[in-house]
Formats: sequence, structure tokens, C-alpha cells
Amino acid sequence: MTNLLITELENKTCPVLVIEDSDEDFEAFSRGWRKSGATNSLYRCESGDEALDFLYHRGEYTDTISSPRPCLILLDLNLPGTDGREILEEIKTDENMRSIPVVIFTTSSNPKDLEICYQKGANSYIIKPIDVKKLMETVKTLGQYWFDINRPPLHVF
Repeated sequence: MTNLLITELENKTCPVLVIEDSDEDFEAFSRGWRKSGATNSLYRCESGDEALDFLYHRGEYTDTISSPRPCLILLDLNLPGTDGREILEEIKTDENMRSIPVVIFTTSSNPKDLEICYQKGANSYIIKPIDVKKLMETVKTLGQYWFDINRPPLHVF
């Protein structure tokens, strides 16, 4: 198999970490993800502290099988505990994680947040639509872009 074909297969199966505290938003996200045709496993953390535990394999996430390295992180900014801005900074300053694409997926349309996130290394910034149908369509497009159109660096996996 060529490297490109291997990458395409890995791209379809690599795990996605969703850091989102809203059950309603996560449920809509999950439905949109399935409708996009993406077959990637979704993992969810509901707080910034839980996300750091998942990423660093601490606490209840020491098993790397049940908490694998994600190939994409979808990050809400306004989280309980450690907020999304801090999580982004932690990921992008860690030599072992900085190549993982991080998509900010938030309700914040504050230009300061947008600027700060890109300065800290965000790969994309998406404002969550409030309408559930629009949210699902946004997620569908997101899944198609990151896993059908985009090609991640080989070392993300």
C-alpha cells in the first residue's frame, strides 16, 4: 500500500476528541457527525481538566486503548475548570501534541477570542450555529473537510 492510501485509511479510523460541556450540543454534534459519513470514533470530555487527563493519560484515562491519541480535537472555549483557551495553549506548546489539529468549536463570536485562538495555534475557528439543523450541517461539512478533503501530517497518528 502506498503511504497516501494508508493515510486515507487511518484518516477514516483515527479518533476525534470533542471537548464540550453541553449535552445538547454534543448530541447534535454526534448526529451531524454520523450524517457526514465520518466513521471516526468520537471521544468526549466535558471539562478542560478532564480533557487534559485524557490527553496526558492521567486519572481514569491511563489506558491508551480507551483514551487514544486523537487525530483531531474539537474544542469549546467556555468550559468548567480549565477553559478552552488554556487547553489550546497547553496542546500547542507540548512538543508531543502540537501537530494535532485543534478546531475551536464555540458560541463565542468575540473578535478577541478569535484572535487569541489563532495566535495560540488554533487550526480553525467555527462559531456554532444556534439552530440545530444548521449545527448538524456545519458538523457534516467539518467532518467531510477534515477527513475527506484535508490531509493531516503523517506523524499525527
